Amino acid sequence: MSKHVAVLMGGWSNERPVSLNSGRECSQALRNAGYKVTEVDVGRDIANVLTALKPDVAFNALHGPFGESGMMQGVLELLAIPYTHSGVLASALAMDKHQAKIVMKAAGVPVTDHVIVPRSEAGAGHVMAPPYVIKPIADGSSFGVHIVRQGANRPPQEVLSAEWNSGEDVMVERYIPGRELTCAVMGDVALGVTEIVTDLAFYSYDAKYAKGGSTHIIPAQLQPKIYDKVQKLSLAAHAAIGCRGVTRCDFRYNDAAGPDGELVCLEINTQPGMTATSLVPEQALHAGHSFEELVSWMVEDASCNR
Repeated sequence: MSKHVAVLMGGWSNERPVSLNSGRECSQALRNAGYKVTEVDVGRDIANVLTALKPDVAFNALHGPFGESGMMQGVLELLAIPYTHSGVLASALAMDKHQAKIVMKAAGVPVTDHVIVPRSEAGAGHVMAPPYVIKPIADGSSFGVHIVRQGANRPPQEVLSAEWNSGEDVMVERYIPGRELTCAVMGDVALGVTEIVTDLAFYSYDAKYAKGGSTHIIPAQLQPKIYDKVQKLSLAAHAAIGCRGVTRCDFRYNDAAGPDGELVCLEINTQPGMTATSLVPEQALHAGHSFEELVSWMVEDASCNR
C-alpha cells in the first residue's frame, strides 16, 4: 500500500504564494510517483487537521517563519508524524541569520561581517560605510532586502515604513560584489553549483520568481578548486547547523579579490523552493535525479527526531 503523504503548503508568511507553488508541484510529482497525496493549506488549526488526517508522512513545503523556523517541526514531533527537511533546532537556527552565521563561522565557513540594529537606527543613518546590505534577520525570498550603494546619501527609508512586517531588528552586512552562487545538499552529498545571473539590481523576489527574472547556469563556470570549495562549504554549513534532508547554501563570489577571489556564505535554506524549475530540482536533475525521484527520496528520508 502506498504511503499517504500530507503536503503542507501555503501558511501565512510573506512567502505564501511561493509555498503554494512548491506544494502543488511537489504534490503532482508525488502522485506521479505513486503516493497517496493530500494537499493541506496550513492554518493555525494544523494540529487538529493532521490528527484527523493521520498521514504517514508530512512533506513540508512551507516557506518562511512558522513553516521552516522550528515551530511546524515541533508540532509534527508532538504528533509523531515523520516529516521531511530539518528538525526543530536546525530549522530554528538556520532561520535566524545572525545565529546561523555565528555557528557557520565557528565551523570554518566564511561569512560576511554584520551588525544587528533596530530598524529605526538602520533607517536614520548609515550604521556601516556603504556599500552594505540591510535585510530581515528571519525572512526568505529576499523580502525586505535593500542594497545601499557606494555614495548613497542615506539608507532606504522603506525600513521605517509602517508596512514593514519583518521584525524590529535588522541585519546590516557588508556588501560583497561579484557573482551569485548556490549549491544544494541532498542527504550527505553536495549537488552541482549554480550561478544565478540577473539583469535586476540583485537576486530579488522578482528575479527569483518572475518569468525571465534570472538565468541559472549549471554547472557554474568556475575554476575547479572554487567549484569544489563551494560544495565543501555547503556540506560544512549543512553539518554545522545540524540539517537533514535537502538544503541549499547561497554564496557571493568576488573573483576580482585576489588570485582566488573572496567566497562567502550568505545563508543556508532548510526548505528551499521546490517547483520543477527551482534551483534544487535543477541541481538534482543535473546529478541524474528526476523531480519525481527527488521528492520520493525526501519522503522516504522523512522521520521524527531530526
